[in-house]
Amino acid sequence: MSKQPTADVSLDALYRIFTIPEAPESTLGKIERHLSENLAGFLSAHIVAKEKPLHEIEEDFADSAIPEQPSFVSDHTDELLNKLVAHSVHTASPRFIGHMTSALPYFLLPLAKLMVGLNQNLVKIETSKAFTPLERQVLGMMHHLVYGQEGEFYQHWMHSAEHSLGAFCSGGTVANITALWVARNKLFAATDGFAGVASEGLAAGLAHYGYKRACVLVSERGHYSLAKAADVLGIGRSNLVAVATDHNNRIRVDALREQCAKVAAEGGRVMAIVGIAGTTETGHIDPLADIAEVAAEVDAHFHVDAAWGGATLLSDTHRHLLQGIEQADSVTIDAHKQMYVPMGAGMVLFKDPSLVHAIEHHAEYVIRRGSKDLGSHTMEGSRPGMAMLVYSALHVMGRKGYQLLIDQSIDKANNFAGLISQQDDFEVITEPQLCLLTYRYVPAPIKAALVNADEAQKRRITPLLNQLTKHIQKSQRESGNSFVSRTKLTPMQYAKEPTTVFRTVLANPLTTMDMLAEILQEQREIANSAIHTQRALFAEARACGLLND
Repeated sequence: MSKQPTADVSLDALYRIFTIPEAPESTLGKIERHLSENLAGFLSAHIVAKEKPLHEIEEDFADSAIPEQPSFVSDHTDELLNKLVAHSVHTASPRFIGHMTSALPYFLLPLAKLMVGLNQNLVKIETSKAFTPLERQVLGMMHHLVYGQEGEFYQHWMHSAEHSLGAFCSGGTVANITALWVARNKLFAATDGFAGVASEGLAAGLAHYGYKRACVLVSERGHYSLAKAADVLGIGRSNLVAVATDHNNRIRVDALREQCAKVAAEGGRVMAIVGIAGTTETGHIDPLADIAEVAAEVDAHFHVDAAWGGATLLSDTHRHLLQGIEQADSVTIDAHKQMYVPMGAGMVLFKDPSLVHAIEHHAEYVIRRGSKDLGSHTMEGSRPGMAMLVYSALHVMGRKGYQLLIDQSIDKANNFAGLISQQDDFEVITEPQLCLLTYRYVPAPIKAALVNADEAQKRRITPLLNQLTKHIQKSQRESGNSFVSRTKLTPMQYAKEPTTVFRTVLANPLTTMDMLAEILQEQREIANSAIHTQRALFAEARACGLLND
């Protein structure tokens, strides 16, 4: 038996890795060609449809020892195909409609390779050169989309070394933390006898200004990243105050005012109020103009988390849904959601370019005073030039191209809600405002009976309906044909009883109504095969008087 060849350990071999590309017919060469020619086909061919249990996948990644010997690139690539790619999530599939990820435009793949090859570090101009003004321009473009200032404003501020219109970051979490970091430092700014919170800490700031606590107010549908921000910034998660929502999952302005008054009466200070433009669970938009009014009344920083819905501003048809966002002090937008660029392209924008003075940092070896180094106004240090991909997407698709994509996704969500409503065994739980909606399967007799059910009957039947929803969602995911996520809501029509629902995001332009109808049929078939759960459900419905024998 011939001995298997091994990779050479030498400087010459390592030099080749750095300088000579793989041959076109090598495994890596074929992957590159297939990705360029037929990405959808490559992913469909290499990602295994049927889900492999996570514990089995973990066995493929159980060795903690760093390999002593090098591997051939092709051998290693084969291993990645079999162990990693095969069991990745097919987020580009038009039947993957459960999360805020989608197919990517083809042109971004070679551009992403170019970006990686250039390997620019956006923390400082010495390692990014032209990428720095490009990023500042993209931030200016997005700032203009939100705030609509005149051209002279951007000519003056966009490339100012001492100011910034915003910051790129890895995603909405860091963007939200950055916005609240600014709000905290602005509230506890340096004054006579106090060097500022950045220098002396939050406890000293509270003592100096005479506040018992600093609070951030957001609706009960606020993203979990805000709790992380409260933790990281030393405010404390208990001081992230959840405000009640209405039947459309939008913050109640009367409840917001009540909470502001309560904080003040207890000796606290409202540091920031966060409005949501596209909640993660239901896609709804808070009444931003009304929130801006309350924020002004209590002199609080007004931040809008538009990580999901911010791209809607690109559509003249629907941008009115975000009316009031232009009054925000800061705004979060994720380009890797509805702007169709790869993961890692979050942004925070600041209405006033001087707001970043509150978080400014300098060092002698980098981000020196007077330089245009972006790291002086960002939380993250070393980071890639993702602004390049946003820049390219904005140019290649244009605002009108984005408008078409956004309009058709919202239309599709409304059409899907209509299709669900026509079924006698499905019901919409939250109607779409953007391209996100929730629904669930309910056996036809029980759905009909629930129309006249009292609160006690709804409470008794809901746990078994939740069990059925979980079973359908998990089974559908494991089959690998399609994917719909699930979440738990407290809908008013069901007495605010915790209700498990399917959550659908229809951002992928390749998803068709026929596919959506097939997804419903697949869910129906899974439900019909859950015999024991169905029996228990109908038995409980009869026991509580919802159904007659």
